[in-house]
Amino acid sequence: MKMLIAVLLFSMAGLAQAGEQKTTESSLAEAYFAGGCFWCTEADFEKITGVKEAISGYSGGHVEKPSYEEVSSGGTGHRETVKVIYDPNVVTYAQLVNAFWKIFDPTDAGGSFGDRGQQYTSAIFYQTEEQKRIAERSKEALEESGIFDKPVVTPIEPLQNFYKAEEKHQDYYKENPLRYKTYRFLSGRDSFIEEHWGEEKQVNIEQNTESRWSSFEKPSREKLKQELTSMQFKVTQEDGTEPAFKNEYWDNKQEGIYVDVVSGEPLFSSKDKFESGTGWPSFTRPLEPEHIVTREDRSLFATRTEVRSKYADSHLGHVFEDGPPPTGLRYCMNSAALRFIPKKDLKEEGYGQYRNEFKE
Repeated sequence: MKMLIAVLLFSMAGLAQAGEQKTTESSLAEAYFAGGCFWCTEADFEKITGVKEAISGYSGGHVEKPSYEEVSSGGTGHRETVKVIYDPNVVTYAQLVNAFWKIFDPTDAGGSFGDRGQQYTSAIFYQTEEQKRIAERSKEALEESGIFDKPVVTPIEPLQNFYKAEEKHQDYYKENPLRYKTYRFLSGRDSFIEEHWGEEKQVNIEQNTESRWSSFEKPSREKLKQELTSMQFKVTQEDGTEPAFKNEYWDNKQEGIYVDVVSGEPLFSSKDKFESGTGWPSFTRPLEPEHIVTREDRSLFATRTEVRSKYADSHLGHVFEDGPPPTGLRYCMNSAALRFIPKKDLKEEGYGQYRNEFKE
């Protein structure tokens, strides 16, 4: 379904290498969104890679522990809201916000499709000033994109409360699939999404890679030690070097891109990878030069140029002036600092803008 493709396009940061990183309860984060009927909002968020669970509930009102009937009758001030529990090492808050805009009508101030009333109106409930900043910037980008011919009216408000809805409303799309599909079809939600976000009308509301990755918040050293392998931690956090010819990507010949293992920011492309004979993955130039930081390194009694990632500040390797044309440079990187995303997975993992780098 094209709707799901649109949601998934921005849904995954892809930071964790399969089988090598751990997810603990303490490493998970929460986000709160009201997008009309919580059955639909919950279902769409649970399809995003990195989202562990979405919980339907009520938020923003003045009545404690309201029932569905009380909220539906109006007067409680609550909106149907979904609590999204996610792994920030896999999907970022910014990506969740950008996915949120694509699953409802943010220009409707009176409700959501066939459901009318304050309880069905939309909102982003932020918990921190950083979440507020990310949400506001994303909303501004959406308005400037020209996708809608009406103003985006979804408010961005501080989270005051959240009350879990009754069990019969949890995972409704799984427990009552036929009724859910019928309800969703008749509501007009999917036809609206297709009209505005169909594959032929894809628009990157993040504007550019700078806006996407500048919101990255680097985890603490203790958390990184839990989530990275020992070699990944040694290389990225302690400026270490992995063994030559005994690392994952030195001989990788697949087409795709290489991203920072901590932040997911795009760094290099297979198009610029070459066989250097050194036993480490080598590139003639970065895919995104603005994501690369260089500095002088005198650690081995010789002056070298260290390469680090901009947003995660990961040690990546060094750059030398003995590479092939057209740049004459050799970016000698550590596999442990990178995660490879094959060409076929770029769109699904949130890097669809790089598909045109490779010919079919």
